[in-house]
Amino acid sequence: MDLYALLKTVHVIGAAVLFGTGLGIAFFMVMAHLTRDARLIAHTAGVVVVADFLFTATAILLQPITGAGLAIMAGYDLRAGWIVASLILYLVAGGFWLPVVWIQMRLRDVARQAAKEKRPLPARYHRLYRVWFAFGFPAFAAVIAIFWLMVARPVF
Repeated sequence: MDLYALLKTVHVIGAAVLFGTGLGIAFFMVMAHLTRDARLIAHTAGVVVVADFLFTATAILLQPITGAGLAIMAGYDLRAGWIVASLILYLVAGGFWLPVVWIQMRLRDVARQAAKEKRPLPARYHRLYRVWFAFGFPAFAAVIAIFWLMVARPVF
């Protein structure tokens, strides 16, 4: 396998991991939240945080490296509109992802405390959850737009 094919394979896998892990994490967090069971929410949020650090963070680091390598090897100008737009959207997605990971850790901790005390989830949990939920939409929209830019490579 040549270097270009290897980089492209890693880049595509990284994109799948970013999108798939994000979608999976969102699904499992929402499903846990709907139970209103503090123990289940605490456990799910704990697993989600680990998954974000293992999979999402790794892919986040690899994507710009493999993407730049591919663009250079293919002869694209790194200042091309679709590349610049992709990078801006990547920063937007990351700008929402970082607080989401922090919120997931808080949701985990608040749910653990509620479970330990055998109390219902407090208002703080519900406020954090609403922000976590809302931040998912622009992050996913940015990633979907990046997918489109990578496939279409529009000239602008």
